[in-house]
Amino acid sequence: MAQDFTRAYAETRDASDSLAPYRGEFYLPQDGIYMDGNSLGLLSKRAERTLLESLSDWKELGIDGWVSGRHPWFNLSEQLAALNAPLVGARAEEVMVTGSTTVNLHQLVASFFKPEGKRTKILADTLTFPSDIYALKSQLELRGLDPSEHLVQVSSPDGRYLKEEDIIAAMTDDIALIVLPTVLYRSGQILDMARLAKAAHERDILIGLDACHSVGAIPHAFHDWGVDFAYWCNYKHLNGGPGSVGGLFVHERHFGTTPGLAGWFGSRKDKQFDMDHTMMPADDAGAFQIGTPHVLSLAPQLGALEMFNEIGMDAIREKSLALTTYMTALIDEVLAPYGFVIGSPRNETQRGAHLSLEHPEAARICKALKQHRVIPDFRAPNIIRLAPVALYNTFTDVYDVVMTLQTIMENKKYEAFENVREVVA
Repeated sequence: MAQDFTRAYAETRDASDSLAPYRGEFYLPQDGIYMDGNSLGLLSKRAERTLLESLSDWKELGIDGWVSGRHPWFNLSEQLAALNAPLVGARAEEVMVTGSTTVNLHQLVASFFKPEGKRTKILADTLTFPSDIYALKSQLELRGLDPSEHLVQVSSPDGRYLKEEDIIAAMTDDIALIVLPTVLYRSGQILDMARLAKAAHERDILIGLDACHSVGAIPHAFHDWGVDFAYWCNYKHLNGGPGSVGGLFVHERHFGTTPGLAGWFGSRKDKQFDMDHTMMPADDAGAFQIGTPHVLSLAPQLGALEMFNEIGMDAIREKSLALTTYMTALIDEVLAPYGFVIGSPRNETQRGAHLSLEHPEAARICKALKQHRVIPDFRAPNIIRLAPVALYNTFTDVYDVVMTLQTIMENKKYEAFENVREVVA
């Protein structure tokens, strides 16, 4: 319909948006539009408040902040685990907020990859985030296994998507562990996690998931899906801040598994300060902590996660899909003459919370967008990622971004820039 492609239509959609009040919770860029929440979420006023409260606890209480103050530090990771649990479809004791994405992956692989007999290989894919592959290769090498032989990566037929049938076909009897993304970081494809977990377990293979690009963007059911473990960052869709402490999930059936990388914060809380040289691990996912938590990187999550628990993931997902569906329609209508290709699934059930826009001049187009006060995200070699975030972006934002792209292309403003990525893309 013609009215779908007017700014007035976008404003009408915004006027009926039930999540619109949450936009005022965030510090938005002045005179600009932020479309990079899939890489780093914006600061909210609540996250700022809880960070400042923890700073005050340190200022006023010193070491007593571990057990006193507004947010006692000793149990802060457990408190945040309870707030994360509904977002990932888990029981609170199955979740821990600790470490970082790659540290948690190392911990989980060290704990659950147990090569023996014929089963000596790890199954991954060719489209996953590079850090995962680095970690998997190093874990193989630590066991004296050659990654070129013992790391199996399922290929993509088109460089955008994975076929679940191909992944299942690769679950052969020499695979000991599977590690896959929930959402592909380039295209935004969602994998059918329940299907893949079922197929893995039918073949007696453990399966873990990298949920960095899905937690806070789509609903999960880790416990019911039966995945063995998962890990994620909290600085993207969950808006926990740069370098925010990550999260992990371990299914309750694995409680009691000896952590592959032991550290004193994995101890039972009542035994930790006994200082015994024989560790007594926690009885739940807390056992997979290693060192002292980064309190000032935990604190903002207290405020940030309040909003997710108020709203619920179903409502967040509903608006997210509405935004990306509207953006898709606008791109098809307005940008098709300029050589853009949408490299994300058009089927809503298979699409995460960002759109991957492909163009040969993507790097310089991203630079031109920034000059026009639109913050996108570039991924080599030719991808502009645009993430309209449900909590703080609007339909009018989406409209204005697409129209800005049209202006840039029509006037060839991207030609003022070199078509190479910045140091940090």
